[in-house]
Amino acid sequence: MIKYKITQVDPKFENDEISSVVETLRSGWITEGKKSEQFVAQLNKITGSPFGVLAPNGTLALALGLLGLGLGPGDEVLVPDVTFMGSASAVLLIGARPVCVDVDSEYFLFNADKAKRKITYRTKAIMPVHLFGVACNMDVLEWFCKRYRLLMIEDAAQGIGVRWNGKHVGGFGDVGCFSFFADKTITTGEGGYVCCKDKTIYEKLLLLRNQGRHNRGSFIHPAIGYNFRMTDLQSALGCEQLKKLDLIISQKRELTQLYFEGLKNLGGVRILGAPPGSNQVAFRCVILGPRIKDLALHLENKGIQTRSVFYPLHRQPCILDWKTNHSFQKWLPKKIQEAFRQNESNSYKSANFFWDNGLCLPMHMKLTREDVESICESVREFYS
Repeated sequence: MIKYKITQVDPKFENDEISSVVETLRSGWITEGKKSEQFVAQLNKITGSPFGVLAPNGTLALALGLLGLGLGPGDEVLVPDVTFMGSASAVLLIGARPVCVDVDSEYFLFNADKAKRKITYRTKAIMPVHLFGVACNMDVLEWFCKRYRLLMIEDAAQGIGVRWNGKHVGGFGDVGCFSFFADKTITTGEGGYVCCKDKTIYEKLLLLRNQGRHNRGSFIHPAIGYNFRMTDLQSALGCEQLKKLDLIISQKRELTQLYFEGLKNLGGVRILGAPPGSNQVAFRCVILGPRIKDLALHLENKGIQTRSVFYPLHRQPCILDWKTNHSFQKWLPKKIQEAFRQNESNSYKSANFFWDNGLCLPMHMKLTREDVESICESVREFYS
């Protein structure tokens, strides 16, 4: 097992976070309570949303948001081919069908031109993903949804602090969903948040996440609901983290600039930046370059932990099996099924290119200037 000198993920907790969690434990109230109310209020203020609810994690936040929009079996949701598997599995969880859409070739984000080719009479919504800490072009996507009469659920799992033309992501669509997993800009270990601007959707979210009732302790359930709650222990952590959000964003900006400086003028290599109109709160430092898998091995051998970019959804084994089992292809011979798959894969050129040429370098609050300089030196050494 490799002992890493520089890791991909290393959450930073200080005395403020520790004291708040201990105080919550001592209070005896560890399920959702006042800390969770405070956490939601702070998140609503940051995102500019009038309404918001918590969820156990980012994937379930998406599932909750989809249910809140009334989506379910038979509906299709357009999902970018480059994203974490949770985007698609949330659609499958509610019984709907994720439809993969190839991404743009510059920033590898949701592409409206390619999405319109995938619209059918079953298409009910799109799920733009604000990937790696930058925003999709929300001007285009708002027009797109209006033009084709589609709902929008924003996957802003990596989007805390990210804005499009000054407006926080998550506030453009019918619902916006966030994650607080250990590697996110703000972390509660596990956790999620769904925001919206429509009171009717909000009321539905409240019922869906709390067993179909508004108040705990009641055993009369007006609606079908589930348990999508968080705990005050997590919220206590989140509240303290949010107090440091501006500092965290500033540090990430400095680290990103160090990467840009350290890897500039390196032929054939580029760092994934932010599209015009978006700021950048880097989730990872994503670079693209030749022989990227060999570079990853080189860095790992130097004690620098790397991560691949996201494997294209259309190539995920579970998605391939699901599609085969839910289409006419299951009746065809294996060779013909494989031919269908290969032909389809050829239509996702940008997603395939990203997988073949992209790599994630570390980006977290314990990363030092010396760490970034060491990483850049190792990258330059490989390409020299």
